[in-house]
Amino acid sequence: MISYWMDLTLLKMGFWITWTIIPVVVEIIPAFVSSIHLLFSYYNRPKLIIPKKLPMITVIVPVYNSADTLFECIESIARSTYPTNLTQVIIADNQSTDDSFAVFNDAQNTFSNLNMQIIHTDKGKAQALNSAIYGAIGKYIINIDSDGILDEKALMNMTLRFENNEKVAAMTGTILSNRRLIKKISGCWHKIIAENEYYEYAQAFLSGRTIESFKNELFTMSGAFSAFRRDVLLRTFMYNTSTVGEDTDMTFQLRQRLGEQVVLCPDAIFYIEPISGIGELYTQRQRWQRGQLETSKNFAEKKTVGLMSFFKNFVVRRLIIDHTFMFPKMIWFFATFVLLFFRYSPVILLVSYLLIYILYVLVCTLNYICVRILLQPFPDEKIYYKKLWWVVFTFPWYNLICSIIRFIGAINTITRPTNWNSEKFSVEAKRLVTRIKDDIKNLRDDKNE
Repeated sequence: MISYWMDLTLLKMGFWITWTIIPVVVEIIPAFVSSIHLLFSYYNRPKLIIPKKLPMITVIVPVYNSADTLFECIESIARSTYPTNLTQVIIADNQSTDDSFAVFNDAQNTFSNLNMQIIHTDKGKAQALNSAIYGAIGKYIINIDSDGILDEKALMNMTLRFENNEKVAAMTGTILSNRRLIKKISGCWHKIIAENEYYEYAQAFLSGRTIESFKNELFTMSGAFSAFRRDVLLRTFMYNTSTVGEDTDMTFQLRQRLGEQVVLCPDAIFYIEPISGIGELYTQRQRWQRGQLETSKNFAEKKTVGLMSFFKNFVVRRLIIDHTFMFPKMIWFFATFVLLFFRYSPVILLVSYLLIYILYVLVCTLNYICVRILLQPFPDEKIYYKKLWWVVFTFPWYNLICSIIRFIGAINTITRPTNWNSEKFSVEAKRLVTRIKDDIKNLRDDKNE
């Protein structure tokens, strides 16, 4: 009997305990340590001092076929608590084919107190931003997407953080899905995905990126909402037009090439439209994956890339955690079905999965608590977030789906031409089914021969 249990524990449970160590060491333990650090820093943060004279700022809005959202975006700038006489607004239209120009004219007439102009640029967001930057007169340049809206205090809070810390060269704001639009979603599964996305953004920015800022290890400024000191931005090579990850590339330019500090401004919120469904999630995460890999490759130094640099270089550590460990995570998940044929006990497999799930739920719960505390300056947002307590139980599954999509994105980035574009989930699923059918047909043909 003793030998039986030893065999069961060492040979079978031992195998799964080894695999369990990976997420525990890489994700779960660091999450607990970081959360404690985050809460300690939050309650000991310095108060911002309002200067006697506020500086001029420039808000750049790249536009491409944004007729449906542009007016509300401009309206959110006009309603900002930052003085309109100190705000320059540049609408950078990169060859829209809809009524975006007419919407701009309407907004210009409605918000006549705004110092607003429109320029026409080459196609592409990076091109639009680069063209607008040279026309900016503000001490700080703030870029926002045309399909979102600013919190009324966002511009003021971001500017004050610049003014109170001269070492900060650039910062990203907090991105959250627009809770009002989420409430309007009628489809059950669509709404669940959107609510999980909201939780994801909340914990990624208010928890994850806040922690990254402490050591100047912010990997990516959000392309939807980011800000720069104008003099520092003009020392860069501007936005890279040859990558889909121009925001990540700019982050690396500032920190890696210029040695500047890039941080998060947690109390500057920009609300974006919730995701439209699994199809958009599929193409979006693959695009993010591609941009991250392209930028890391462009800025990586051969002498610093390697397992030995895991604790010394945060870029290497991020790549290993986000990409290298992603492969064993996928193997660990999908190996269940194979191991059943090797007479592994279904009970043991289920227990191992349950254990990992519980640990991930605990991490989600801890992040949930941290974010609720950090949302105190935004009572309406905190009330909505409070109602999403149940997401701690669904988020591990949502996160797993995102990991699988990123895994596919990594493979596509490696195996496809450099100019490939993410395809819809339905297209790639249909191609996969066709490939499987062809393989089965070939196997049958070989067997008949």
